Amino acid sequence: MTPPLLTLQGLRFAWPGSASDCLDIADFHLVAGETVFLHGPSGSGKSTLLSLLAGVLLPQAGDVALQGISWGSLRPSRRDRYRVDHLGYIFQQFNLLPYLTALDNVLLPCRFSTQRREAALRHAGSPRAAAEHWLKGMELDSSSWQRPAHTLSVGQQQRVAAARALIGQPDLIIADEPTSALDEDRREVFLDLLMSACASGGTALVFVSHDQRISRRFDRQVSLPSLNRAAHPENGTTA
Repeated sequence: MTPPLLTLQGLRFAWPGSASDCLDIADFHLVAGETVFLHGPSGSGKSTLLSLLAGVLLPQAGDVALQGISWGSLRPSRRDRYRVDHLGYIFQQFNLLPYLTALDNVLLPCRFSTQRREAALRHAGSPRAAAEHWLKGMELDSSSWQRPAHTLSVGQQQRVAAARALIGQPDLIIADEPTSALDEDRREVFLDLLMSACASGGTALVFVSHDQRISRRFDRQVSLPSLNRAAHPENGTTA
């Protein structure tokens, strides 16, 4: 039996100063190539959970492991290198470097990760060609590629952030509300490209959104309130 790509076991997390856990999740796993739609009301801890899955935050108890490697077992610098090798993250606030061009922002994973750079070479001939491929796929006009990121519209920045996550075919993509700034037509184009990219590369996807209309496109739907025992302290309900 193929081991899961991502595993979470006995996780508990509380923010400093909090009297109780905001997340208490017994078990969650993801297999290679699987797509998961994660939903829940505002304030339910979705973004916090994504940060824990990506090793950006570490839990007070329990374990999160990617490809069998626990985030907590790695020193901070090694954790950063492991993350960029294996994971693409589409942040809700994009996290682009404002004075780099759109193209240079997309190229960043290839500059920090030999693994992602070599994957870009195999699939497109060069990192630049791979970056241009994803920018074209996101329907960003080539006239915007050399513009500093801070001069782009919100929707354009969101698509640059998605192209950056996709370059080099990481094992896992985590997406936090990645379609919130896209109109309906661009949202569908974006989802088509994202799903196709994940399928062709065997990349798993954890996708957070309030838009239930797109949930049917995913292999699995997970409600965070039902997954999180901290949301049901009276009965310890889990998914």
